[in-house]
Amino acid sequence: METIVITGSTRGIGLGLAREFLKRGRHVLINGRNEKAVLSQRETLSREFGPHLVAGFACDVTQYEQVKAMWDFAVKTFGKVDIWINNAGVMNGHQHTWELDPKDLKATVDINLLGALYGCKVAIQGMLQSGGGHVYNFEGYGSNGRQFHPFMTPYGSTKSAVRYLTRSLSRETKGTSVRVGAIAPGIVVTDLLRDPYKDKPGEWEKAKKIFNILGDHVETVTPYIADQVIKTKKSGQNIEWLTSGKVLGKFASSLFVKRDLFAQASLTH
Repeated sequence: METIVITGSTRGIGLGLAREFLKRGRHVLINGRNEKAVLSQRETLSREFGPHLVAGFACDVTQYEQVKAMWDFAVKTFGKVDIWINNAGVMNGHQHTWELDPKDLKATVDINLLGALYGCKVAIQGMLQSGGGHVYNFEGYGSNGRQFHPFMTPYGSTKSAVRYLTRSLSRETKGTSVRVGAIAPGIVVTDLLRDPYKDKPGEWEKAKKIFNILGDHVETVTPYIADQVIKTKKSGQNIEWLTSGKVLGKFASSLFVKRDLFAQASLTH
């Protein structure tokens, strides 16, 4: 049975993926910085899917020794790690870059990029010693090098770097038992999407218009991603939800169907 480690998986799309993998009978280790959140979600998932399938490990992905300890814990608990997903990420404050607190800049780079680098190092090194596996990095706004937003410069810069990291590592691991790929979930309704606008209602109303056209809920996106992760065996693959064809289809359908992804009933997702 496959074992899957997902960083940043106590909420949002990471938690959604954990649930989908558990539905498919995989072992899953969830992770977050907050130990109480990790324990709470592990207990919830254990009640639903069985304690033998779920483990939790609290750590800060910007601390290499803690990431290595998470790998060791996963191997000790389940015997091996087959798939490692670097999902942990944060969005910088919705301000001009020069107005941001230096701590905000550092956190964005450390979590989004350094955390992915540490995860890749630990997972690839471990998989090379244990028979192989697949490492995935989460892409985001800015990954394709064609999207630019004046208030997302630090975040977009890290995601552009993550794409380079993934493509380069897929070549660096060529001929080995380890495969490296990317996950591009598109616009998903999570706290990461909403939080930058929490003190800017005017900008939020404008942003919601495009989000309601192109966005989706976690439970819509994660089943597809989970299935693709499980069946993909080729290195360098990009699992993409919001393809160009879907974008065109969503804009076309928006002329006839108006969606409100942010209705009160959806705020828990």
